[in-house]
Amino acid sequence: MRLDKYLKVSRIIKRRTVANEACDAGRVTIDGKPAKASADVKVGDIIEIRFGDKTIKFEVLTVKEVVRKDNAALMYRLME
Repeated sequence: MRLDKYLKVSRIIKRRTVANEACDAGRVTIDGKPAKASADVKVGDIIEIRFGDKTIKFEVLTVKEVVRKDNAALMYRLME
């Protein structure tokens, strides 16, 4: 699945266009490497996103095309 779509489906970022812009600005990395919006996301990947001075880091647990809002948080695990 594309990175921008994963961020939207998992509800980490609200809209796909915002996810796309974050990737284009170089604020998103997969396993420590800068990632484009079209990068492929797989189970076990470590994604890091910088929002201003705040950074969130999480591990991909599942990749699904459609997820209910209640289950979106089960797609990833936050890390320290």
